[in-house]
Amino acid sequence: MTEVMAELAGLEDPKVRAVNEKHGDDHGVNLGKLRALAKRLKTQQELAVRLWESEDTAARLLALLICRPKAFGRDELDVMLREARTPKVHDWLVNYVVKKSPHAEELRVAWCADPDPVVASAGWALTTERVAKKPEGLDLAGLLDLIEAEMKDAPDRLQWAMNHCLAQIGIEHPEHRARAIGIGERLQVLKDYPTSPGCTSPFAPTWINEMVRRQDGKTVA
Repeated sequence: MTEVMAELAGLEDPKVRAVNEKHGDDHGVNLGKLRALAKRLKTQQELAVRLWESEDTAARLLALLICRPKAFGRDELDVMLREARTPKVHDWLVNYVVKKSPHAEELRVAWCADPDPVVASAGWALTTERVAKKPEGLDLAGLLDLIEAEMKDAPDRLQWAMNHCLAQIGIEHPEHRARAIGIGERLQVLKDYPTSPGCTSPFAPTWINEMVRRQDGKTVA
């Protein structure tokens, strides 16, 4: 543990930290170097738990790379999410650990209903995963109702997650595509979001149209 923390400290780069802090992440370790360290360490659940307990952001990111996702209990994951207040730790926890957990569906339902918008955003991220990969049993029309009613005024992190779900419904489910596009057009969420050349806008109607075009070579209206 001490040696790993020392190695992480040695990877600290003030320029990387300055960039990360603009996005709300308080660490200065290049993620490529962090992944290389994780590859060398391989899976070590006990070390991962100790790294997480350090509360250091770079250590927590490393922990998420070397842990065994299925080793965490449902309540452990809930506590970890509530502790993960920086965007990168939150995203990696959801994508690299919770999505692989047998508790993912139970947590998805609980988190979507949570009053904390950051916690709720994790629930919506898990919902988006199900929309794309395992939609059976989901009430897609009901999800669109919720998005239409709540996304416009949702806090940023939650709004972004709901918008992703809206786009995914439109992309993956043709029977709901026209309504998804219509909701996006009416709400105008992220319409003016700055997008780099060659990247797809996160504005749901544009996003849906572009992804469908790529899939089948034609644009939907």
